[in-house]
Amino acid sequence: MTVIIRNASVLNEQGVLERKHIVVEKGVITALIDGNQETAGEAEIIEAEGKLLIPGLIDMHVHLREPGFEHKETIETGSRSAAKGGFTTIACMPNTRPVTDSAEVVQLVKEKAREAGLVKVLPYAAITVGELGRELTDFTALKEAGAIGFTDDGVGVQSAQMMKDAMKIAAGMDMPIIAHCEDNSLVVGGCVAEGTFADKHGLIGIPNESEAIHVGRDILLAEATGVHYHVCHVSTEQSVRLIRQAKEIGIKVTAEVCPHHLLLAEEDIPGLDANWKMNPPLRSRRDVEACIAGLLDGTLDMIVTDHAPHSEEEKAKGMELAPFGIVGFETAFPLLYTAFVATGKWDLSLLVQRMTADPARVFRLNTGSLTVGAPADLTLIDLEQEKEVDPAAFASKGHNTPFGGWKLKGWPVMTWVDGKNVWNELK
Repeated sequence: MTVIIRNASVLNEQGVLERKHIVVEKGVITALIDGNQETAGEAEIIEAEGKLLIPGLIDMHVHLREPGFEHKETIETGSRSAAKGGFTTIACMPNTRPVTDSAEVVQLVKEKAREAGLVKVLPYAAITVGELGRELTDFTALKEAGAIGFTDDGVGVQSAQMMKDAMKIAAGMDMPIIAHCEDNSLVVGGCVAEGTFADKHGLIGIPNESEAIHVGRDILLAEATGVHYHVCHVSTEQSVRLIRQAKEIGIKVTAEVCPHHLLLAEEDIPGLDANWKMNPPLRSRRDVEACIAGLLDGTLDMIVTDHAPHSEEEKAKGMELAPFGIVGFETAFPLLYTAFVATGKWDLSLLVQRMTADPARVFRLNTGSLTVGAPADLTLIDLEQEKEVDPAAFASKGHNTPFGGWKLKGWPVMTWVDGKNVWNELK
């Protein structure tokens, strides 16, 4: 059946909104028709009523918890949460149990995603066996099984030699290394950033250099090996500076940043509520401004959520004992639209590009564009609808967010993957 999405607001190449009718056939965009023209022929008509239609959002850093931690999230519940948040492609991290360090686990993740039948799930595989930093995994077998890159996300690879060896192998396979940058010798017992909040509450702080030291080390190793090196969840001014310098001299480095590191600083933490505990932690206002500047000038290539669900019981253990992480799928776009686009600080086209075309470019994905012939991965967004963030209404099993009660605009209302409607709030 042909589907026509009528009267959608679409960003043109100049970043200007135009009214278009989008025709979808067999999961592919087959025409973008000027909104002043009439559409003919038999089709399912979806009336967009001027809402924003963009390529489906892409999130290259998520935690779906399955296998092993299904009480926190499953591939199905995480995929549904992603679809609700307007995401059509997500890349899941390997810190599961068992760790995604074998072809069998990669295939399990892919099969579970197929069974869910919601969004496109791209599995990363671990750099080291068990993410223990002692022995490299079988990169060839993992790539053949469908892994899209290698990372020990959740922990940093502590050995420079181990990381260099991994980069050499990955470079020879034309595969990326994705790094969680953290020097463990500087973070023992830390639960928040080093700064005024840690001092006030007598907590061990995590210093900026714990991240930046690994960023700097790995940039030098990437230069030596020629690998595509991608930095996870950048949070410090020092990291942004190092990545910018590396790009200027032609080292193949890319990077990502999360909404919470663009919106919140450690001074915003209201108390010892572990829903404000994430890794990397919330840093200083200076770091926030550096991350914003890095995103605007392209030093940081994309926005990711680092969606990290935990149970309420786990988060109730308090700032020191609770696990790190917050959920992100269902609030990412409205948070950034409300804070930066609706206030006139950013162009809408920049936000959309950093959440669609740019991650697709960096990871060479066949999606992320609203053009004839592209997969019909689409997200319809109501820019005018304002509502409060209600964690109890999340599709995710995780309700751990610091943004509960925030009033936001720019909520996704419909999501399609390969032309299939996987989320619809307009029924």
